Amino acid sequence: MDVQFSQDKLDKVYEIIKRYPDGKQKSALLPVLHLAQDEFEGWLDVPVMDYVASLLHIEPIEVYEVASFYSMYNLKPVGRFMFEVCQTGPCMINGCDDISDYIKQQLNINVGETTTDGLFTLKTVECLGACGYAPMMQLGKNYREHLTKEKVDGIISECRSKVN
Repeated sequence: MDVQFSQDKLDKVYEIIKRYPDGKQKSALLPVLHLAQDEFEGWLDVPVMDYVASLLHIEPIEVYEVASFYSMYNLKPVGRFMFEVCQTGPCMINGCDDISDYIKQQLNINVGETTTDGLFTLKTVECLGACGYAPMMQLGKNYREHLTKEKVDGIISECRSKVN
C-alpha cells in the first residue's frame, strides 16, 4: 500500500509539528493520527501508522501503542455510520446494555462489527462526558442522548435515508 498524505493534509501535518519544540514532535501524534484516519478511509492500517511514525521520526510501535489505546482510532475498516455507545457508570445504570443489545439485534452485528452493507459499525466506548444524558452514544461528531429503542430506530432510519 503506497501511503502518502495529500499536499493539503501534509502541510497541515507540518503545521501541527511546528507547534512543539524541536525533539518533541511525538506530541503531534494524536492530531496527526486524526488527520490520517480522515485521509485514509476512516481507519489506521499498519502502513498508515508506519507512515505517521516516519513523518514524526518516532518508532512505529509508539504509534501502534497510542492508536490501539484510544477508542477514537479505528484499526480496521468501519461503516459509514459508527454508533459509539457509552458504557460507563451513569450510562450503564440507565440502560446502555439494553441499547447496545437492541442495536445489535436491529443491525444483526456484534460490538466491533460492521454490517454487511458497510453502513453501520457498533462500538462501545468509555465515558463521553455527557453523563446527564444517559444512555447516550456518539454518531459522527454528534451526541445522541436519552436513548430509547424508539430513538435508536429513528437514528437508524435517519442514517439509511442519507444513503438513498
